[in-house]
Amino acid sequence: MGLLDSTKAKAAALKQHTLTVYFAARDPRTPWPVRLLALLVAAYALSPIDLVPDFIPVVGYLDDLLLVPLGLALVVRLTPIEVLESARERARQASGKPVSWPAAAFIVVVWSVAVWWAARWALGIFRA
Repeated sequence: MGLLDSTKAKAAALKQHTLTVYFAARDPRTPWPVRLLALLVAAYALSPIDLVPDFIPVVGYLDDLLLVPLGLALVVRLTPIEVLESARERARQASGKPVSWPAAAFIVVVWSVAVWWAARWALGIFRA
């Protein structure tokens, strides 16, 4: 197993854990402090604002590589077992669903039209 395969496997596992935490946070049996922690972990993972900016070599990505997995692990540890099992099953089902290529194509077309329209509008302003 090469480095690329190992990295892909770890990325897939992280995606699976993130989905599990997402479904656990939405479960009403999850205590509200754990739900709040799951929300904070997800917000930090998805936020463009970091504690240490990513442009700082090594340390910039180190906070993402440590804080997000540690936060996910803490949420998993604090979540009741029955909720966690249910969330893992829902995450397995969700990750096995097919990708909607027509929906993706629709989004690409909408963005392409928006960019085309914005470019024409911008060029029209500069011609005047």
